[in-house]
Amino acid sequence: SPEHGLWGAVQDAISIPSVHYNRIPIYSLYGKTNKPTAEMLKGINAMIFDIQDVGVRFYTYISTMAMAMEACAENGIEFIVLDRPNPITGNVIDGSMLDLAFRSFVGYLQVPIRHGLTVGELANLYNDEVKADLTIIKMDNWDRSMWFDQTGLQWVMPSPNMPTLDTATVYPGMCLFEGTNVSEGRGTTRPFEIIGSPWIEPYNLSEILNSQSLHGVRFRPLYFVPTFSKYNGENCGGVQVHVIDRDIFNPLKTALSMISTIRDLYPNDFQFNRHFDLLIGTDKVRKAISDGSSIDEIVASWENDLLAFSQLRSKYTLY
Repeated sequence: SPEHGLWGAVQDAISIPSVHYNRIPIYSLYGKTNKPTAEMLKGINAMIFDIQDVGVRFYTYISTMAMAMEACAENGIEFIVLDRPNPITGNVIDGSMLDLAFRSFVGYLQVPIRHGLTVGELANLYNDEVKADLTIIKMDNWDRSMWFDQTGLQWVMPSPNMPTLDTATVYPGMCLFEGTNVSEGRGTTRPFEIIGSPWIEPYNLSEILNSQSLHGVRFRPLYFVPTFSKYNGENCGGVQVHVIDRDIFNPLKTALSMISTIRDLYPNDFQFNRHFDLLIGTDKVRKAISDGSSIDEIVASWENDLLAFSQLRSKYTLY
């Protein structure tokens, strides 16, 4: 079982134990090891990956998939992917490429943060490197332009803090707050849509953010009290991110603009942590913000890498 456990019920970053279910061993891939061992694979003919992803590099199910592919290739076992929709469409590519110096479980595949691929397509791409005996069972009737609510499928939470498609829509950017001392809204009913901390004055922040005319989004000032995670039980000021046009909303540019603004407003309070570099896959973005570079300059610095990736990924798309 991957992060969040077999039923997707465990909170983030909590080690999952290996257990038995109806006398069937369920091996943890988020505990002592993230990669299946030869002992775990003993006696099986094929491994099937059938997990809903959210279309973002640092959502760890695709890291689990990649490591499982490696293990199957090393042990001569077929790897089968039952493909599923990219819930935030498959036609948008955005964000920094992973610098392998920052490779980790929250950044394992060398793709942009928002890669615009399905899990089957990601497996197809990575298999050029690992050479597994790979079979991909394609979807019927999926189109790259579809948001998840246009597929006719029922949204089932892939993890506890991914309750809705609205969450997944903002997640590619707002998850970067995990790499700061600002709450990303865990412990509220709107994780990743609510952002704040005890030292933020919400009305001033929302006014400044709304004045930046970021596309497809408005910011509402609010106070909130997280019931767990950062600032558990403390009164926090911040904003709720209201996406008013998801087709033009840019979650990465929006989140970086928010981070830069909060840092400018509260230089003695705001802090990055090392997790930020792991999430965004480089130390360049953190250093650029700290040096006062504009967010437009940072976003523009990705353009050549994104163009190259766009050309590369066309070899592996299935739809």
